[in-house]
Amino acid sequence: MAEAPPQAHLHRVDFVVIADMIAKGARVLDVGCNDGGLLKLLSEECNVDGRGMELSQRGVNECVARGLSVVQGDADSDLEQYPDQAFDYVILSQTIQATHRPRYVIEQMLRIGRQAIVSFPNFGHWRIRLYIALQGRMPKNAALPLEWYETPNIHFCTIKDFVALCDVSEVRIEEQIALNAQGRRVHLGGGSRVANLFAEQAVFRLTR
Repeated sequence: MAEAPPQAHLHRVDFVVIADMIAKGARVLDVGCNDGGLLKLLSEECNVDGRGMELSQRGVNECVARGLSVVQGDADSDLEQYPDQAFDYVILSQTIQATHRPRYVIEQMLRIGRQAIVSFPNFGHWRIRLYIALQGRMPKNAALPLEWYETPNIHFCTIKDFVALCDVSEVRIEEQIALNAQGRRVHLGGGSRVANLFAEQAVFRLTR
């Protein structure tokens, strides 16, 4: 049996990858932090000065119950309330596809943070392409568990789409990690084209 990725049984795979990108003791804002799972991990593993923003009241309540500093807010409109360079890292994990203004959100993240870290599901994966080609319908699977009319995802993004967005926004990609269904890294010998076909999700670290 293949060895599982480190801590994969305890934390979401992209959380572990993100934690590896964060410097010890950094100031961190987690946008769309849900129940605070990533913030808790970063607090324990990286000793960060962590803050969070979450749209749902339920998520805010769960974060507060964990002892985390989280406010209710919308990434599409409330990031402008933060001052320039207030954080070392601003994180958006598995959320950009659910925002109304992805480009605005990325630009705001890099205004208020020295670096931005973004993870997202890759809608360019070959299984999604094949499912649509054969079934003629939007896929529903472990990574995309909801019907198309129930999903919060409104901007279906591929890895190539995200790279193009970075180019248009004049954002520098410092690090790019692609992950398969088992949470293992996809070799990027062919660049974004290979990752776009075989990665189920991706994590990008960005700067200006």
